[in-house]
Amino acid sequence: MTEPGDKGAGRVFVKTYGCQMNERDSEAIAALLVRAGYTLAADEAGADIVIVNTCSVREKAEDKAIGKLRLISSARNRRGRIVGAVGCMVQRLGGAATARVKGLDFAVGPHRLHTLPAVIEAVRAGRGPIIDAGDPEEDREPLTDHLPGGPTAFVNILLGCDRYCTYCIVPHVRGREWSRPGASVLREVEALAGQGVREVTLLGQSVMSYGRTNAVWPADAVSPRGFTEPLPRLLEAVAAVPGLRRIRFTSGHPVGCSAELGRAMAEVPGVCDHLHLPVQSGSDRVLKRMHRGYTAADYLAAVARLRAAVPTLALTSDIIVGFPGETQEDFEQTQALMEAAQFDNVYIFKYSPREGTPAARWADDVPDDEKMRRNHVLLRDQDRLGLALNQALVGTTVAVLAEGPSLRNTARWAGRTTTNKIVIFEPRPGLRAGDIVSVQIDRAAAQTLYGPLADGHVA
Repeated sequence: MTEPGDKGAGRVFVKTYGCQMNERDSEAIAALLVRAGYTLAADEAGADIVIVNTCSVREKAEDKAIGKLRLISSARNRRGRIVGAVGCMVQRLGGAATARVKGLDFAVGPHRLHTLPAVIEAVRAGRGPIIDAGDPEEDREPLTDHLPGGPTAFVNILLGCDRYCTYCIVPHVRGREWSRPGASVLREVEALAGQGVREVTLLGQSVMSYGRTNAVWPADAVSPRGFTEPLPRLLEAVAAVPGLRRIRFTSGHPVGCSAELGRAMAEVPGVCDHLHLPVQSGSDRVLKRMHRGYTAADYLAAVARLRAAVPTLALTSDIIVGFPGETQEDFEQTQALMEAAQFDNVYIFKYSPREGTPAARWADDVPDDEKMRRNHVLLRDQDRLGLALNQALVGTTVAVLAEGPSLRNTARWAGRTTTNKIVIFEPRPGLRAGDIVSVQIDRAAAQTLYGPLADGHVA
C-alpha cells in the first residue's frame, strides 16, 4: 500500500458501467488522476485504487455495480486497496451508498468528479469514508481532461435532462439541462485535434436540446451558412477545427429533428450520416404514458425529414419492452414501427422500475417471461432487418476510420464507417489508428461488415 502523499506510487483502475457519458466521465477521471501524479493499472489486480463508475438508468446496471463494489471491498479481496464509487448511483443513493457497500472508502457524484485527487489523498491520510454527491444545479462545468492517444474522443456538450420521461431517473441524478458555451466546446475539440484525434462525438442526454435553456453563442456571432439553431451552429464551428475528419452527436430526440438540422447534416463537412434516435415504443398509448412528447407518426415524420436531407442516413434506436400496461397490441405496434423505420441496429431493454420515477408507482404488470419473449422477438426482427441492410453493402467500397486491432482477433483491424457500421479488415504495413481507409465489402453479418482494403488506399 502506498503512503499518504506519495502520489507517484498510486495505481488506479476505473471500471465503468452505463452509457457513453459514463465512458467519457471515466476517461476524464483517469486523465485527471494521471495529471495529479497517479498511474493507470491495466486491471484491478494491479491497482491499489479501484474506482467503479456506476449507472442508475436500469436496475440491472446498478446491481452489477453494487455487486462489483462488494466483491472488491470484501476482506479477502481488498488487499490494502482503496475502493470508491462514482457516478449516477452515488447521486441517487447519497450517504446510503456506504450502507449498501460495506467498507467503501469514498462515494462521489457525477458533478463532483473534479474533487477526486483531493478525496483520494484524504482517504489515504485516514480521513475516510468520504461521501460527496454534490448538487447538480451548482456543479455544472464537466471535466475536460483526456488521455493521450486514440483517434476518437467523446466531448460533453449538454449536461442533465429536462424531459422527465416517466421511467427515467436521469433528470434526478444528472440535474436540469445546461449547455456548455460554444467557445468552451471548441477549445476542447481544438486540443483533441492537436493531439491527433480525428473523430469527436458530441454528447448530451438529449443532445438536440443543446442551447435551449441557456445562451451558448455571443449575440454578435455569425453562422457562415446562416444557421440559427444552436446545434447546427455548433456542428458548423466544430467542423472548421483543423485536423478533424468526422463529427457525431448523440443521443437524439425526434422533437429536435428540424429541417435545419437535416441541412447541417447534409452540408457541413465531416458530420456523419448516422443518428442514434431512441423511440422506446411504437404504441402511441405507451409513448404518452412514458411522457415521450411525440407519437409514432411524429417519430417517423422526423426520420423522413432527415432522410430527405441525408438519403444515406443510418438510424439506430432504443426500445423498452414490458413497460407497465404494455399489451400485445402495443408490442405489435412497436414491431410495425421497426419495420417502417428500417433501423440499422436497435438496443432493446426489458423494463425495470426505478425508485423515484412516476412509472415505479404503477403496477409492473408484464410478467418477466413475457418481457423476455418480447425482447427475443424484437432481437430476431432486428437481426433480419440489419442483415438485409448490411448485405446490400456487399460489393461496395466504404470509407473506414481505422481504430486498431479487433478485440476478437488482433491479427485483423476494426474501424467504423460514417454510418457507424463496424468493419473488420486485414491491415497492411504502415497503417495507423486514425487513418481513413477504403474497404471492399465482401461479407456481411447483422451488425458487422468484412472485407479487404481496396487498392491499398490509405487516406
